[in-house]
Amino acid sequence: MREKRRTDLAALAALVCTVVALFLANRYLDDYKIRIINLSGIYVTLGLSMNLINGFTGLFSLGHAGFMAVGAYTVGLLTMPVSMKEMNFFFTPIVPWLANVEMGFLPALLIAGLISALLGILIGAPVLRLRDDYLAIATLGFAEIIRVVFTNTQSLTNGALGLKGIPNYTNTWWSWGVAFVTIAFTSFLIRGSYGKAFMAIREDEVAAEAMGINLFKHKVMSFAFASFFAGVAGGLLGSLLGTIDPNMFRITLTFNILLIVVLGGLGRITGTVVAAVVVTVMMEALRFLDESINLGFIELKGIPGMRMVIFSIILILVVILRREGLLTRLKGREASYAEN
Repeated sequence: MREKRRTDLAALAALVCTVVALFLANRYLDDYKIRIINLSGIYVTLGLSMNLINGFTGLFSLGHAGFMAVGAYTVGLLTMPVSMKEMNFFFTPIVPWLANVEMGFLPALLIAGLISALLGILIGAPVLRLRDDYLAIATLGFAEIIRVVFTNTQSLTNGALGLKGIPNYTNTWWSWGVAFVTIAFTSFLIRGSYGKAFMAIREDEVAAEAMGINLFKHKVMSFAFASFFAGVAGGLLGSLLGTIDPNMFRITLTFNILLIVVLGGLGRITGTVVAAVVVTVMMEALRFLDESINLGFIELKGIPGMRMVIFSIILILVVILRREGLLTRLKGREASYAEN
């Protein structure tokens, strides 16, 4: 009980410090740094949603980019003014039932999450009977199917042209507010009976089923929760950028989220939050590797994509040397779950 109270006080102190830091950032930092802070909050949500599947339930899913695409397009189409829709859909008119729809940001986010969760259930029902690499390939295939469908549905998504002029509702309070909700939801879920069932499935499916746990029900539930938050995060990202197209949601985006999960540690909430912030900041800080570097006596030509090579090397080293993540303390995997 004392340990739980200490953990709750630490979480409350972290929340207060983060809110104060966000207030100061909004007041003193420029737009570029504020955007990085917003991206950090969005990636916290994405990292926790993927960790719910891959870390806590033990399922190897690579379909997050598809659910993000659903959320981004849903929010974009529901919040975009009617006049802006007419400007976007100049080749093929938009479907009539969306032409005059315009709503607020919060209901659009909730609808985006619900549609993504429903799609997650529809996808999860047939593929969650698979395991390991087969599940990863199946979910990756579905994510690619979603991207191809969005590319070819001109009257619904504007095809390869994408959507431009999406209202910029996302700010630090939206991105980190959703991140806080995701952290709280994941913490309460994992501490409850459903969370214990998820972790039992991760450790041994046969033993979990023998204990009376419905494997299919809990796997689909985990997939649906993760898809919901992935859709909401996709909506936040689309509103932050103001422009989206299908090529944004390739496997590379899922790889970035997987990098956060692995670096933070599978089944680690605190580690995922810290890793999301560190990776997002480092992705921007290492952009100089893609450009030419002038050392005074010699100029090194930049190699486009070099920063992703660096992150790939880091991921390989972590998998080889520290499989439980860089931020996981050396006291056993089960102890780390109890700590969260």
